[in-house]
Amino acid sequence: MPLALVALAIGAFGIGTTEFVITGLLPQVASDLGVSIPTVGLLVTGYALGVVVGAPPMTVLGTTMSRKRVLMLLMALFIAGNLLSALAPGFGVMLAGRVVASLAHGAFFGIGSVVAAELVAPHRRAGAIALMFTGLTVANVVGVPLGTLVGQVAGWRTTFAVVAGLGAVGLIGIAALVPEMPRPQGVRLRHEVAALRDVQVLLAMGMTVLGFGGVFAAITYIAPMMVRVAGYPEGAVTWLLVLFGLGMVAGNLVGGRFADRALMPMLYVSLGALAVVLAAFTLTAHSKILAAVTVALIGALGFATVPPLQKRVLDLAHGAPTLASAVNIGAFNLGNALSSWLGGLVIAAGLGYTAPNWVGALLTASALVLAALSAALERRSAVVAAV
Repeated sequence: MPLALVALAIGAFGIGTTEFVITGLLPQVASDLGVSIPTVGLLVTGYALGVVVGAPPMTVLGTTMSRKRVLMLLMALFIAGNLLSALAPGFGVMLAGRVVASLAHGAFFGIGSVVAAELVAPHRRAGAIALMFTGLTVANVVGVPLGTLVGQVAGWRTTFAVVAGLGAVGLIGIAALVPEMPRPQGVRLRHEVAALRDVQVLLAMGMTVLGFGGVFAAITYIAPMMVRVAGYPEGAVTWLLVLFGLGMVAGNLVGGRFADRALMPMLYVSLGALAVVLAAFTLTAHSKILAAVTVALIGALGFATVPPLQKRVLDLAHGAPTLASAVNIGAFNLGNALSSWLGGLVIAAGLGYTAPNWVGALLTASALVLAALSAALERRSAVVAAV
């Protein structure tokens, strides 16, 4: 395994921690800043939208300088955003800090995916992408639970200060281990933009928005759901997030392995099973044991879709993958923003803390429909080409 993949995983660990740790701290942040749970849920939505908005312009930097330098600049921006969150005097500044940190997210994973894929042979690309995303998934096993625990003991501001420190470690790792890879010759910004007009690329991104969005519809509100519905004590949220993270690690590695063998079948299985599990969570959330099992399954099935979705975009946008890769990372977070917002709406409407699970199930089922449509169009194009 190239050491550069380790460096990318380190950066992904820091970013993954700050993205997901807020889900375990919603009640504390809401209480401290004097806002409601649905309102503080906008910290998830705002972060996700920042990823969507920030990915394209930040990735454009990759066409003007080396990818290593861009990755280092992105980590510096990430550090600044988390420090702003840690020092925020009110909700508005806290939201601004989340957005600043999020601007680095999409471009980091987008450019990082391209770098990871170029470091290995073509038949190992999904596996390499999965290894980079392992940093993101491990963050949910180690970084997020510890961040939640630190927030509960020492305050949520301390958590974001520690996350800024993780960003500094990621920056050092990238500087030390990622090689200076020259900018690709003959690929200009217009080529990158042109790849985004491909129907199949757009369908793949639609699958990303809807499929992974289903995960966040449920997980954004896991703390109030587990405490107020399942009956867990507040401190148990930390360990439930560990289960979610363990599921993510397993699903990410399995998804990367099988995506290199049978990409579309892997998507059918993971998306279909995820839709079923999310729907079932409406019922299992009332049982402590079943709720814990379901949380782990959501993590596993949700992240089993990540390597195949990212690899499909890279394959379809061959020759100009950088912007498409980053925009697809933005698509993951657009799904997060959409689903967390919809989840907040159904809770605010009085439908209960389990209602977001139905939102997630419907979103994921819609992604499965898009996958079937994409495969049908692919078969049709193959037939036309053969004639």
